[in-house]
Amino acid sequence: MALVIIWLNGAFGSGKTTCAFELQRRLPNAFVYDPEDLGEFLNLHFPKSLQENDFQDYPFWRQFNYAMLRQIAKEFDGIIIVPMTVTNRRYYDELIGRLIAEGITVKHYILSASAKTLKQRLNKRLEFGQTWGKRHIDSCIEAFENVITGRVIMTDQMTIDAIIEVIAEESSISLIPDKRFPVKKWIDRRKITLNHIRKG
Repeated sequence: MALVIIWLNGAFGSGKTTCAFELQRRLPNAFVYDPEDLGEFLNLHFPKSLQENDFQDYPFWRQFNYAMLRQIAKEFDGIIIVPMTVTNRRYYDELIGRLIAEGITVKHYILSASAKTLKQRLNKRLEFGQTWGKRHIDSCIEAFENVITGRVIMTDQMTIDAIIEVIAEESSISLIPDKRFPVKKWIDRRKITLNHIRKG
């Protein structure tokens, strides 16, 4: 069985995906599972008339991701890292809550930041105008303040390295040293960011 599932929640631009892959680099046996991949698949393969505005609204998206994570957790002897924004309480219960009910250890972290910081970060990753992420900043902040519970990490003034160190310490896991040069580290993180920009 997996040692733990580390679920990284938070608004778009909070650093979930970058932190997920940096954690994977610094752990000896870790796997990043991205539920968004299924969402993109569903939007590509449903007729326009049947598509949901938000792929999380597909019941199949929630059912499949729960089933996949449950299966991986039961067979994978390592750490599973899930970078995924979930702000709907019912969807949280169907995913994270259901996994916990199955006896699977899930450490749920909310990477938080001010609306100003989130907008600045989205602009830095070339998301100009009213992108999906920017349109949902306020609703995400409201949900994490009033609906979704978890360990909140205020990231406004934190580096990625500092964030993952907090996550590792609170998850009782040890990180291996990062021997990359600063330029290589920046390039790696930039590639992750650009490869995981949500469309819409």
